[in-house]
Amino acid sequence: MINGVMWLLGCQLVGELVVRLLGIPVPGPVVGMVLLFALLQLRRPPEGASVLRTSDALLRHLQLFFIPAGVGVVTFLAVIRDDALPILVAMVVSWVAGLAVVGWLVLLLRPRRSRGRTEAG
Repeated sequence: MINGVMWLLGCQLVGELVVRLLGIPVPGPVVGMVLLFALLQLRRPPEGASVLRTSDALLRHLQLFFIPAGVGVVTFLAVIRDDALPILVAMVVSWVAGLAVVGWLVLLLRPRRSRGRTEAG
């Protein structure tokens, strides 16, 4: 399990370093997750099983990772109350934009053969 944690933290560290060195506007853990995915797909290290066991153990306790976010909401409740309308508009607009992008990607990536059947049939 320690080996799996080291792989996860190592990929996160490399992701943070890449983001800070290149100045890209993406969170470091996201870059680290993409790196971990690429490593597990390309190399299939023997430690891959320990990474999976470790990630399964962390996922069992996923609700604990939401506690800091909940504390932040309670801490900034007055700010959220004062700016409720702009926050709500931003959430709705981002939700609609995300939904549109996902729909567009599904149409774009769907195989040509299945498109012909659904349009003709």
